[in-house]
Order: sequence, then C-alpha cells, then structure tokens
Amino acid sequence: MSLELRAITKRFGSVVANDTISLSVGSGEIHGLLGENGAGKSTLVKILSGFITRDQGEIELDGTKLHLLSPNEAVANGIGILHQEPLVFLPFSVVDNFLIGSPKEYGYAEAYEALSTISEQFGFDLNPDVSASNLSIGERQQLEIARLLWLGARVLILDEPTTAISSTQREKLFATIRDLADDGMSVIFVSHKLEEVQELCDRVTILREGKISASVDLPSPVEYLVSKMFGTGVLPKTRIARVNGSSLLELANASAFEQPGQIIDVNLSVSRGQIIGLAGLEGAGQRTLLRAMAGFVPFAEGSFRLQSAEISELDYLDRLGLGFYYLPADRQREGLVNGLSITEHVALSVTDQSKVINWNIARSEAAKRIEKFSIKGTVESTPESLSGGNQQRLLLALMPETPLLLLMEHPTRGLDIESAAWVWSYLLTLSESGTSIIFSSSDLEELTTYSDQIAVCFSGRIIDQFDVSEATVEELGLLIGGVHQR
Repeated sequence: MSLELRAITKRFGSVVANDTISLSVGSGEIHGLLGENGAGKSTLVKILSGFITRDQGEIELDGTKLHLLSPNEAVANGIGILHQEPLVFLPFSVVDNFLIGSPKEYGYAEAYEALSTISEQFGFDLNPDVSASNLSIGERQQLEIARLLWLGARVLILDEPTTAISSTQREKLFATIRDLADDGMSVIFVSHKLEEVQELCDRVTILREGKISASVDLPSPVEYLVSKMFGTGVLPKTRIARVNGSSLLELANASAFEQPGQIIDVNLSVSRGQIIGLAGLEGAGQRTLLRAMAGFVPFAEGSFRLQSAEISELDYLDRLGLGFYYLPADRQREGLVNGLSITEHVALSVTDQSKVINWNIARSEAAKRIEKFSIKGTVESTPESLSGGNQQRLLLALMPETPLLLLMEHPTRGLDIESAAWVWSYLLTLSESGTSIIFSSSDLEELTTYSDQIAVCFSGRIIDQFDVSEATVEELGLLIGGVHQR
C-alpha cells in the first residue's frame, strides 16, 4: 500500500499555503511532518483528510486517484485523522462514540465485539459502557483510533497528538503507532517536537513557507532539521537590549490551565518600558501566559505581583483599571464586534457604563481617533469592512493613551509591510513613554527586531530567557523545537 501526493497546491487569496507539494508514504511507514507555524502543515493535513479541497495536484492511494470533498469521503476511502482534541462526544458512552460515523447499520452486539477485538489487539483499556467524559485525553485518543480502524482507515494522520497528554500516555500512544505501522498502516505524524519525530518516525518531510525544504530518512542531525525549518545564517539586526525603568511586574512559579493550553511554573520579570517577545510554536503556552496575565485565565498557583502588590486574584476588568490591556490575535472574533460601527466601539471603550452614552461626543472622539491612527474608514464603518491593517489600527485606537502593560498576540499577523511597520512604530513610541509590552510571534525577524528580551515557550514552560543579542538563529530554532537550553 502507498499514499502518493503529487504537486498539491492550495491558495487563500494571494497567499500560497501549499506550493506544489509532493510526497509518498509507504505501507508500514511512520512519516513525520515538520515545519514552523505557517509553514503549510495544517493546510496539507486538512486537504488530505477532506476538510478543505486542493486547487491543484493529485492524491492517490493504492493506485486509485481520490477526489476528497469531505472528511466522510476521506474516511470512506481509508484516510482518518486524529486531531489534537479527539472528536469524542463526552455525554455519550464509549460504545456509542464507537458507533458514530459508521456507514452501516451495525448493532450494539457487533460494536461491542469489534471494540473488544481492537482493544485486545492494541492494548487499549476501554470500558464500552462508561461515559466518554470519564476518559483521560489518552484514552479518548485510543477510542478515536479504534473507531477509525473499525471504519477501515488504512492511512492515519496524527495532528500534534502529544500536546495535552502525559509522558506515560505518550509512551502508550507511541507503542500503538508502532503496532499500527507493523500491521501495515501508513502513518503521518505531525509535530513541532523534534525529539518526538526523531524517536518515532522513519522519514520526515519539512515544510517552509508552503514548500518542501527537505525530505530525509531518520535519524538525521538535529542541526540540519532546524536549518531546514527556520533557515540558516545570522539573525536579523537586533535591538540593543534596554530597560527603561524599575521593576514593574513579577511572576513567580506561576501556573495556569485552560482548554487547550497551559503554563507551568513560570518565572518572569518585566520592567517599565521593556519589550519582551514570546517565541515558540503554536500551543507552546504563549497564549495561555498572555491571557493569564491579562486576567482571562486564573492562576492556579504561584504569585503575580505589580510593584510588590499581589494581583493574581484580580480579573480582567480589575487589571484593566490598573492599566493592563490585551490585544488578541483574532481581531474580528475576539477583539472587535462585527456589525458595530467605529463610533459604537469608541463609545464602549470610553463611556462609563453607568451613564447614558453621549453619541455626539462618541462620534467626535471616533473621528479624532480615525485621523490620529490613519484608519481608512468612517465613523460608521464596521470592522468587517476594514482591512486587517485597519482593524489592527482600530484595536490600538481603542486603547488607553498610555497603558501600563500591553499584552499582544501576533501584533502584525496578516498585515502588509506598510501596516506592520506602522504598528511597530506606534508600539515603540508607547515603549519609550513607559509602557511595558509582552507579545507573542512566530516570526523570528519580528522577535529579534523589536524585543529587548526573548522568552522561549515549550510545552507550557519558559525554557529560556535572554537578551535579544545573545542567540543565533540555530540556537533559537533548537530552543523553539525544545531540543536544548542555551
């Protein structure tokens, strides 16, 4: 059995997410798929599992060309995917979940027998009668794998499957994957953890900027894999690390948990006017850290102090009153309200909610902010009518004039060069005025150009923090991949 992908291409507007990607996976092969955020892994996996359609190229399984228009068609043709969060209906029993998606009218007797046979073959410990809500993440993965096998999967895609499981569960999962490969299944293992790919996979394909940068047998020197993921050479011109003022914030042994995401035992010190960049692949903990500092996610343990005063119990509104401000990566879903005008956004941001809104004042203030932030829109424009760059300008326009702490996810994601330069020009002005900034980014150039310090997140922890001038691109790439500390 073999899976062949030939010249797979997918465009989203002017962005080429997959550019003529070709690869093959043989029977019994565990094939790794590596790449930094935005490299094209998720798009390729979604095409192969039927969630989106390709623009060009061919998919062939055992000599048969496939035209996959939905996940159901992918499964029917023998291709199944195990997501980071297994597709399990928690209120239902294990056996009911096992039956979901079956194209045939199987009864419970057949389901019990099939689940028992698969569980025995692969060492799964699944009680068919318990609620799926009682299963661990690792057991939910076993249930999903068992269901896909029963549905006839011959190719199994695992998309970042170790993100939310323990080391013991990871060992069990890897043993299952090896057993599946020994049984002739083709496995595609998507991960950002270099050591996992080296440990588990026979071969790896590395994507960079939508193209294949390398396809090699494993094991392979880690330095080579990193160079193909992130590029080689010296880092872009960096800032001279500086601290404008005295200590402002202190995180000590802080942990926070949300679904999905966690931060564990984080220690971080922030000074006035300092810019700290959070490096790491998606899901490494940056988002949870920013949201916990903002007050959206509670700290489960540890200390969070503002100028020696403990503030870990305060929520977002309380911290907003102290001068904290948070800008999410998803501007439209989390930052702005579609359907509301710029005037209405400004009114919500400046009006004491116990008082009646003065719309004349709100419109006048909206006009001032449109002019100050060069927003290409009118006081009646809504967010969905604005470009990404203008949405980001609007978010900045809604901030207090000089926040104490600005927390940002991907400040320039999706922006053109001119808009990105404008955003950073404004942020640097804030920093020089005393605003401390902590931002996450998957762009190494952005991190090294604008940060005073870089903190590297991996598996929910900050594994290193250093002045921006102290690391090479190779070291930063290894850290992001969790290979070692400097």
